[in-house]
Amino acid sequence: MVHTAYDSIELFNDCPKKINAVQYYGSNLLVACSDGSLRIYGSESANRSPSPDLFSQTLGLKKELYVLERTVNGFSKKQVLALEVLASLGLLLSLSESIVFHRLPNLETLAVISKAKGANLYAWDDKRGFLCFARQKRVCIFRHNGGRGFVEVKELGVPDTVKSMCWCGENICIGIKRGYIILNATNGAPTEVFQSGRIAPPLVVSLPSGELLLGKIRSLRVPYPLMQTIVIRNVRGIQQGNNGIIVSLDQSIYGLFPVPLGAQIVQLTASGNFEEALVLCKLLPPEDSSLRATKEQSIHIRYAHNLFENGRYEDAMEHFVASQVEITHVLSLYPSIVLPKLLLSSESEKKADLAGDSYLLRGSPVASDDVDSSPTCLLESDDIPTLEPKKMGHNILMALIKFLLKKRPNIVGKAAAESTAEVVLDAVGHTFVLNESSQLKKSTKGRVNAPTDSGAREMAAILDTALLQALLPTGQAVAALDLLKGFNYCDLNICEEILQKGNHDSCLLELYKYNSMHREALKLLHQLVESATSDEPKVARSQKFNPEMIIEYLKPLCGIDPMLVLEFSMLVLKSCPTQTIDLFLSGNIPADLVNSYLKQHAPSMQASYLEHILSINENGISQNLQNEMVQIYLSEVLDWYSDQMDQKTWDEKIYTPTRKKLVSWLQNISEYNPEVLLKQIPADALYEERAILLGKMNQHELALSLYVHKLHLPEMALSYCDRVYESEVNRKAEGNIYLILLQVYLTPQRTTKKIEKRINNLVSSPSSGDLKIGWSSIKGKGRGLGKKIAEIEGAEDKRMRASSSDGDIHNDFIEEEPMIMPDEVLDVLRQRWERFHGPKALRLMPKETKLQKLYPFLGPLMRKTSESYRNFSVIKSLRQYESLQVKDELYIKRKTELKITAESVCSLCNKNIGTSVFAVYPDGDTISSASASASQVLVLIEERYYICCRRSSLEFLYPTRVQTQPELE
Repeated sequence: MVHTAYDSIELFNDCPKKINAVQYYGSNLLVACSDGSLRIYGSESANRSPSPDLFSQTLGLKKELYVLERTVNGFSKKQVLALEVLASLGLLLSLSESIVFHRLPNLETLAVISKAKGANLYAWDDKRGFLCFARQKRVCIFRHNGGRGFVEVKELGVPDTVKSMCWCGENICIGIKRGYIILNATNGAPTEVFQSGRIAPPLVVSLPSGELLLGKIRSLRVPYPLMQTIVIRNVRGIQQGNNGIIVSLDQSIYGLFPVPLGAQIVQLTASGNFEEALVLCKLLPPEDSSLRATKEQSIHIRYAHNLFENGRYEDAMEHFVASQVEITHVLSLYPSIVLPKLLLSSESEKKADLAGDSYLLRGSPVASDDVDSSPTCLLESDDIPTLEPKKMGHNILMALIKFLLKKRPNIVGKAAAESTAEVVLDAVGHTFVLNESSQLKKSTKGRVNAPTDSGAREMAAILDTALLQALLPTGQAVAALDLLKGFNYCDLNICEEILQKGNHDSCLLELYKYNSMHREALKLLHQLVESATSDEPKVARSQKFNPEMIIEYLKPLCGIDPMLVLEFSMLVLKSCPTQTIDLFLSGNIPADLVNSYLKQHAPSMQASYLEHILSINENGISQNLQNEMVQIYLSEVLDWYSDQMDQKTWDEKIYTPTRKKLVSWLQNISEYNPEVLLKQIPADALYEERAILLGKMNQHELALSLYVHKLHLPEMALSYCDRVYESEVNRKAEGNIYLILLQVYLTPQRTTKKIEKRINNLVSSPSSGDLKIGWSSIKGKGRGLGKKIAEIEGAEDKRMRASSSDGDIHNDFIEEEPMIMPDEVLDVLRQRWERFHGPKALRLMPKETKLQKLYPFLGPLMRKTSESYRNFSVIKSLRQYESLQVKDELYIKRKTELKITAESVCSLCNKNIGTSVFAVYPDGDTISSASASASQVLVLIEERYYICCRRSSLEFLYPTRVQTQPELE
């Protein structure tokens, strides 16, 4: 539908002659007629208040009739083809048989360019005062000389007859035939631009910006709609004025005056031409920016409703975005979208709704001639038709998604800024309360069902909740999952219900996780894992759930809620034992806490956990945990031992996997309590375990006796000695552990009963703590008991001296029967000869031992001893020689001589030494004089410093200072 963009007004219609050209000057019209006359017309209002100046300087045409004010007959001998007012020079240019310049306002002839005779068109450059005109195939250039005349500059040739032309900087753009040429005004070099087309001749128009508008005319069709049709017949020419368009006919002149933009916008909006209305809004002056924004917003909203009603949903959303309308206005078109309830009171809601309606549903200004920004120019909300709710199809939801995604960054950003402001205010101790002026309120901490307390966060909650509901039905589960994983304000209750109904399990998990509802999330995840592994009919799910997902979920919670981690890790401990134990370790959950929880809820996995943690770092767990782990294995071994004894199938040489682990951990860890474990081992079995525990208690003789006489494993006895010897503490004992092994081999008379008796004594003896308590109580009873206690302790020390790691090995327990020399003794001596103390080892040998048998031991030992003696002798000689060299060097240094001549100068006073007493500094070159009034003697002391002896004092002369000592007697 067209609208009125220009009002057509007939300015006059009584011109007796045919009109050839029209030009306006001020508010007057200059009309050149076919008889060569110039008729001057003025408005009726100007004639009612005549001015002494014939040409009124009031700019612009007027919407009224014009009357003839003056006729200049004989203005031109021939009819005038064109007129142009040169306002900067105050001249009128006319083109007839030649080009003539007239001075305004008297119209007297100023200059005539006779060379322009036969010219068909011209172009004037007002900035430089240059005139060019075309005549046939020639272009002539003239320059205004600043006075009354014009000077010819150049004449240039062109390929064809010029049909249009204008200045383009210092060049001339001309149109010939069906093309355009840029002509260099200096040298006449032509440059082709492009063809103008076949429909219309070339047209060149100079724009105020300095650019050129070149016509390539084409047929007008869609999308070039017709805006307005003005019926004026026999139009001879159209010229643009400063505030309108002048249309010339044969005997009349019409003025086309633009309708005010405000009125045009109202017409276009009312007729549904919203795009044209928005274009006109851009043309409103900058001083009316607020009115323009209001009009544009209203038009965008009305246009969006129109597009939405016609099924163009995406286009409608683009205009909703441009209107900056509240998202609740758009969401009202989607009745199936469930929105969270606002926290405002009902009265506040009504006020807000009324205010929002008046703001959002503003219409366009009413038709008026002036642009007005008053509220009376706004349409009421009733002017916007009420839309019926649409069915939630794919396209309509996709359009909503795009709208919400465009609005989201701004809204969520404002909500985050409010939350940050609250945190800062809380940190400094301020509390704000939400009142009628929408001030901030101190919010409850936490996101679980936390009410949003401000407009920005309310809008953010509405937006994210609606966005999630739009994403799910359109098959964009991945986008919905990304929304829930990131920072969001989705309403918990609404989204939880929707996700549960739609079986969107992954999204529901992220919703719980984001709102710190970890227990609910883990319960759901466990149900999904159980459902995936069960044989029951399964619900079709887009994602496969496995126990590893529970472990991955628990990892970030180790430092937040370790008890929750332990609780739900029990659900996957059996199916994923390694990953679960790694979870405990990587999460830095205290080992004692994990062990206690496993002991109560999963005792079968307790040993695996302790094994794993010990394999990583033996020192990483406490003594209590080491005792716990060994106790677990020992209990299993003892149960196995009991079963074997009941079945009478016990064999000491059989090692189950659990017993192997027990032996391995008893040997490798060191923080457990061996005394406690030793009491649990039966007396007639588990000899290797008992030997290891006795070794941990430094009872080496008993341990070796078990290896030799009970287990009959000499290689294990030797390995035991090697371990003890290689430890840093026992290496200083000069191989006493091997001497103990020799004693065990050489005294087989020590029966098993005696060994068991000593072991029983160790097992039944009180702990070190109990001994200390007993000692304190006895000591308090009197001093007379001290001697007896000392004797008892001394006797015990004497009895255990052989098993000690320090001191000599005595034959306190060797019986009077002759000792046996087993082959194992010779093997030990041969294999470990370098670790024995030779005299002590020989002292243990039986008297009947032949030296030939000891050759494998004594041979390398003697060679090593001799070699060591020779090495020490050489080292001693070298050190003596070095000492002599040092003494010789000292002697040479002390023989240094110094010659005093007549030119010798004191280093302190710079005077000649002469016959004065002098002192020499340790460097041997620096000297200083002393007073000759007293007898002085120079003495060289051991430290190579010189001293000067006087009657009163001793002066120690150092390189940098002199220290005075008290007088010597």
